[in-house]
Amino acid sequence: MAPTANADIDPGPVSVVRPAGGQAYPIVASSPHSGRNYRGEFENLTHHELGVLRRSEDAYVDQLIEGIPELGIPTVAANFPRVFVDVNRAAGELDPGMYSDRVRAELIRDSRRTASGLGVIPRISADGRPLYGRRLKFAEAERRLKRCYWPYHDALTALVDETRTRFGAAVLLDVHSMPHQSARGADIVLGDRFGQSCDPRVSDLIEARFREQGFVTVRNTPYAGGHTTASYGRPESGVHAIQIEVNRSLYLDENRVQPTAGLDRLRGEFCQLISVIREPLTACLPTS
Repeated sequence: MAPTANADIDPGPVSVVRPAGGQAYPIVASSPHSGRNYRGEFENLTHHELGVLRRSEDAYVDQLIEGIPELGIPTVAANFPRVFVDVNRAAGELDPGMYSDRVRAELIRDSRRTASGLGVIPRISADGRPLYGRRLKFAEAERRLKRCYWPYHDALTALVDETRTRFGAAVLLDVHSMPHQSARGADIVLGDRFGQSCDPRVSDLIEARFREQGFVTVRNTPYAGGHTTASYGRPESGVHAIQIEVNRSLYLDENRVQPTAGLDRLRGEFCQLISVIREPLTACLPTS
């Protein structure tokens, strides 16, 4: 059974929310994997039910960060599902074996993620099931990149560049969620690519605040950051990117992919964290 629509109005590929009173701090928050609009041609390409596909989402992370614009910080979120296009991959992380026609070699960027079926156009779902019963035409991949991947990164790049220009520096909080079984006992995993994508003072401040809130917080294990932190994080140029992974068991029934009472609580705690760190974080940033 193919997925069914779960939205009456197409929200477009990307949602950008700017603070009503204008941006007040050099921070941007993003949610690349919480999209849940499965409508369109994807419905006719996969035979999996919606419940199977949704287990690949960082479900409802967009709702975890939805109060942040009220604190003077813009947000960007993908509305399309991760199994359709994964924007936390490089555009060239394409698996040529997925396509019935030839893919130009210069477009391909080999990676372990692509080989495992989790490239920019995923071949498998989160539980390892093949998404398609046949090979696709490469034009399908190109359409997805044009309609989803590039609009998301164009929006995120614009926000980060605007922030850096206005404040002299920018911090990107790239927010994700992780399965409970892969969290290794952590509530929060911060990924700064072992200090390469973010000034240690920024990572230290965020880590300390999460711990003060009572969260078991670790850094870079098992998630050190993906394409977004690697490509946007340029501390030497004033742009700091850190990935924030939240244990799904804190707010989600993972089997049903339905929020629990923990969602409202965690949303409040997220806003509290941002409200506490936004000024000291601004003060500690070296500006260019």
